Amino acid sequence: MPSSNLADLLILEQKIRIKFKNRLLFETAFIHKSYLNEHKADTRSDNERLEFLGDAVLELVTTEYLYEAFPETGEGQLTSFRSALVKGKHLAEVARSLGLGKYLLLSRGEEKSGGREKNYILANTLEALIGAIYLDRGFSTSHKFISRFILTNLGDILKKGLHVDAKSRLQEFSQEKFGVTPAYQVLSESGPDHNKIFEVGVLLGERSVGKGTGSSKQKAEEQAAISALKELKVVI
Repeated sequence: MPSSNLADLLILEQKIRIKFKNRLLFETAFIHKSYLNEHKADTRSDNERLEFLGDAVLELVTTEYLYEAFPETGEGQLTSFRSALVKGKHLAEVARSLGLGKYLLLSRGEEKSGGREKNYILANTLEALIGAIYLDRGFSTSHKFISRFILTNLGDILKKGLHVDAKSRLQEFSQEKFGVTPAYQVLSESGPDHNKIFEVGVLLGERSVGKGTGSSKQKAEEQAAISALKELKVVI
């Protein structure tokens, strides 16, 4: 990793108020797989395993917080709250607020395609950082990080209605209004197997009412449903 990046990481440590013991672990959180595919001599690991771990830590901390904070709320609503907190778009916004994109090591192709600003890459990087914090400093420190930078946004999420499951809301509306169930179709797939982007369209009968993209079919369907709700002017 270039020395300038190391200096920048020191600044990030100050911002998140966490001092890493294992510097390599900290650096690894920002190594995208595309970079290592292009730099074969670099023997470090990419951040995918840390992302896998961070995702699990994030879900546990978020679930515990919601369970304690909303003792009278049912499972379905708690699940909606959790989904809104851990979904890629929200995590990408948190990553941007921390400036995580500038620390990433990317391939030249990913760099040219705007990889530092792609939602799914930023969200994955934030999860990798959580994984690194957990391994380096333990559950308590990772819990504090998640509470400080992610869970504090719940109030704004609820105010804006971002916790609503768009696919369920669209199905409820379309069945009530038109007597049909939304149908989702994959319109295109692009990118390598490890980094695919899906475009999905949603139909009400023969009418196309929305399109969405995402790093999985499920995420693309959710974005398509959101697009459809806006097109149909449905209050969510």
